[in-house]
Amino acid sequence: MRTGIGYDCHRLAPERKLVLGGVHVPFDKGLIGWSDADALTHAVIDSLLGAAALGDIGTYFPPGDPVYKDISSLKLLEEVVKMLKDKGYQVVNVDSTVIAEQPRLREYIDQMRARLAGVLNVETQQVSVKAGTANLLGFVGREEGMAVIAVSTITSE
Repeated sequence: MRTGIGYDCHRLAPERKLVLGGVHVPFDKGLIGWSDADALTHAVIDSLLGAAALGDIGTYFPPGDPVYKDISSLKLLEEVVKMLKDKGYQVVNVDSTVIAEQPRLREYIDQMRARLAGVLNVETQQVSVKAGTANLLGFVGREEGMAVIAVSTITSE
């Protein structure tokens, strides 16, 4: 068994789609990034790469590379799952927390869990997505951005 931690944050801006865990969340702002800026999926990717001691998301999918411009982060996660499989690992579970003041995410969490589980090739109950606020503190509290923390456990096949 191996465990890894992932973290990601992105700024919010108008006229961007908000995508978390591969799910479009209706909101008047979205996250800024080279890909779709799906901070939830990015944190999960980093936690998986960390568990396997394979570096970080930027090592494989560098910002500025035209191949990854506006790409769905679920496609990046698919690549990471293939890397893990090639190294003889399989995902045991993922636990994540999205930290944002707005929007409220409760009604989208089951969709996020299902979407991530599908790409990870695990059951939905092996993927946890939670939402919390920063209690009006810092960049998240000022609604300038969102942050995500993820922890993953993998095992050798």
